Amino acid sequence: MGNASSERSANAQRRESRGAKDGARPKILMDSTEDGDIFQADDAKEFLAWQRDLESDSKAPPEERPTVFRWTGPAKDVYVSGSFNNWANKIPLSKSHSNFVAVVDLPEGEHQYKFYVDGNWTLDPKQPVVTSKSGTVNNIIQVKKTDFEVFDALKTDSEKCADMSDMSGSPPGPYHQEPYSTKSEDRLRSPPILPPHLLQVLLNKDTGVSCDPALLPEPNHVMLNHLYALSIKDGVMVLSATHRYKKNAASSHTKYRNIEEWASVCTCATVLLGEGYH
Repeated sequence: MGNASSERSANAQRRESRGAKDGARPKILMDSTEDGDIFQADDAKEFLAWQRDLESDSKAPPEERPTVFRWTGPAKDVYVSGSFNNWANKIPLSKSHSNFVAVVDLPEGEHQYKFYVDGNWTLDPKQPVVTSKSGTVNNIIQVKKTDFEVFDALKTDSEKCADMSDMSGSPPGPYHQEPYSTKSEDRLRSPPILPPHLLQVLLNKDTGVSCDPALLPEPNHVMLNHLYALSIKDGVMVLSATHRYKKNAASSHTKYRNIEEWASVCTCATVLLGEGYH
């Protein structure tokens, strides 16, 4: 009797211990070198599903690139189809002068295609061809990332410029409303030296005898929108300015005898044209 009761007690303890082990599910070990047998069936499926989702998220879909299809032969209606759309539908080409053009966004890689011209499937003899597994000869095109690196760089630059356009046009730094006070040396400062290319102006040139005085020679582009003045002779100040309208250049010359009138004109010219030269 004593042995039988002790055996029943031992069996009960073993069942309780086994039940406790069965009820406790082991934790999933990630990035571990432990034996994979520790996973139970449900945990293993859950881990594999999580791993597949992680891999699918890490693999970004291939970026599509704008690819040009062009048919240069005579035709009325031109379509294109290929492996990029599983030959499911025909994409129409738009007529542009003497050829037909279509721009299709294709992922990177090789793509077979064929033109459907006026109801007949045909190849472009100027483009490379390949024989498919079914024995059909098709044109082939390879879309490579390196062919679009320039466009990617331009896109990046345009995005940077767009970001910079949102910023204020004023330079950084403190601002105040105190009036600017001119210094004595600023008032005595002489105008800048006249650039040499502005010396060849109409006021400094003599008109030939055989030339019509009403028709002046065509001015250089650097002479436009400047106010020129001759030295005062006999109390007369001569001013000149040349402006361009489309393909025509018009020069105006004005003479002033009254020095006060000339001073008022110079004041307006300084405001409109900036500092003068000497």
